[in-house]
Amino acid sequence: MLDHLKAKNRAWAERKLSADPGFFKRLITQQAPQYLWIGCSDSRVPANEIVDLDPGELFVHRNVANLAPPQDANYLSVLQFAVDVLKVKHIMVVGHYGCGGIAAAVDGKRRGLVDHWLHPIREIYGENRAALDATPDSETRLNRLCELNVIRQVKNVASDVFVQDAWARGQDIWVHGWVYSVANGILRDLEVTAGRPDFR
Repeated sequence: MLDHLKAKNRAWAERKLSADPGFFKRLITQQAPQYLWIGCSDSRVPANEIVDLDPGELFVHRNVANLAPPQDANYLSVLQFAVDVLKVKHIMVVGHYGCGGIAAAVDGKRRGLVDHWLHPIREIYGENRAALDATPDSETRLNRLCELNVIRQVKNVASDVFVQDAWARGQDIWVHGWVYSVANGILRDLEVTAGRPDFR
């Protein structure tokens, strides 16, 4: 089963070795990424490819609608490992326009367990309802909700005890909020970067 994917894997590995014979040997001996990417699970948003980084250069955590909830043990484990062990310097929370999770959070349909996961987005919508509802175009409204979600998740990451403790001990970490456009492949910086308070 899935022989076509296994064949694609072999062809990819051969291309990598042809271009750089030492590529896989280097991967065995090191994982020292400077970046943690917290992004959406959407298959159209491949983290490494978007920023043109090789395996080993980007530590990645993905979930539906790129959430960073303070009660999620999976996300917190990734964050702690990235901050305390890998000593990443940059954490990027990356949403994307046209996110199905963002739309599903507010379309009123019931889908089961994922409704609980998306609850923080409904809270963001409620807090910004007047401004969002004043936007007549639904695509523009959802795009803005996507941006507001990224901004909230940046705050969640920056206020987390792992990041706060790292800043207190002088560790150099920056938390960024970006949105990716599936339509043109470009990342947009929302300019909500958070860094250690005494850096500013």
